[in-house]
Amino acid sequence: MDRIHITGGAPLNGTIPISGAKNAALPLMIASLLTGETLELINVPRLADIAALTRILGNHGVDHMVVGKRPGQTTETGQTVRLTASNVIDTTAPYDLVSTMRASFWVIAPLLARFGEAKVSLPGGCAIGTRPVDLLIMALEKLGAEIEIDGGYVVAKTKNGLRGAAIDFPKVTVGGTHVALMAAALAYGTTVIDNAAREPEVVDLADCLTKMGARIEGAGSSRIVVEGVARLSGARHEVLPDRIETGTYAMAVAMTGGDLSLVNTRADLLASALDTLSATGAEVSEIPGGIRVRRNGGGINPVDITTDPFPGFPTDLQAQFMALMTLAKGQSRIRETIFENRFMHVQELARLGAKIRLDGDLAVVEGVERLKGAPVMATDLRASVSLVIGALAAEGETQINRVYHLDRGFEALEAKLARCGAQIERVRA
Repeated sequence: MDRIHITGGAPLNGTIPISGAKNAALPLMIASLLTGETLELINVPRLADIAALTRILGNHGVDHMVVGKRPGQTTETGQTVRLTASNVIDTTAPYDLVSTMRASFWVIAPLLARFGEAKVSLPGGCAIGTRPVDLLIMALEKLGAEIEIDGGYVVAKTKNGLRGAAIDFPKVTVGGTHVALMAAALAYGTTVIDNAAREPEVVDLADCLTKMGARIEGAGSSRIVVEGVARLSGARHEVLPDRIETGTYAMAVAMTGGDLSLVNTRADLLASALDTLSATGAEVSEIPGGIRVRRNGGGINPVDITTDPFPGFPTDLQAQFMALMTLAKGQSRIRETIFENRFMHVQELARLGAKIRLDGDLAVVEGVERLKGAPVMATDLRASVSLVIGALAAEGETQINRVYHLDRGFEALEAKLARCGAQIERVRA
């Protein structure tokens, strides 16, 4: 396994281009199964999860082509991908593929909506909790699907097509909203989705489906209305910027000091996190095409946060914010309300000298004067990048092991940081 070696203490100065959002690209790619025509996606990041989903779609018979580079494109500015599901040969998604990435379970919606059947492996648990699929199954059953669990697979069928219905989620679910949107797009009649997720990635999927011919109103609000259509066509769509990558680099410069311009991104995608970052003492401002974050080396103010669905503070930035708070001048309290077991980075941050006490879903962070480099191990995607942030600010050398987690969600991380003054390199296994 590769390792990342960081010598801390250098401020970050320069410009970092933000990649397309993994959490938007995955459902967009899955939506290609809804039509036999070509879906062209621009600004798709080069990530392990994207490659894994490409293999899963290929197993169904989806043709995949990466378009050659265009003027201005680099390995850090995303790729253009064409997906064509004109000859779907298999409506089964096997365990050995689905188990590599939970989001791949969402293929059940377009397969069922377009072909009337799907057999998809249950994804199982993951490092940050069980993340069950019961609400996704409930949404499909509301639309008229007949579903049974057989040998670890969800077997879904519909005799005469899906039919519009009222879907009221008991709690906000991004995956459930994605599944409901894709299934309802080809259902007969009107579907009303209440307590829908409001995340930008949901809006991005709805925008793409609309370009494909879907009739959707209310995306971005808690009520989405979908008027089903008989068929969808191909489309061309650009993946929105990655708000989690944006927030991660913003917190890195807030911790190390320096002056970073984050380009190809939008402040409105993470307003809550940027407001919180400003409260810590960092200077955050909008610039043309992006965000500028500065900290002149002054003290970091302690700030309390609670993770919440959008537009609240994102759970995917909780670990990064905790790293920042380890050097705050006082005590901060971080409450995680979205996922259980999402504090596994605490013990690794402690190896760098952090003082953090856990009490259920609450982490109490006592800021320390300095962190010191040490060998640490990544436990999940967001936890791994919190260790990078901590190591950038720590004295001495830090070695981060099991960095394949980073490759799932951060494109060209070492290159982007090294160009801005970080002493960081990947050590190949």
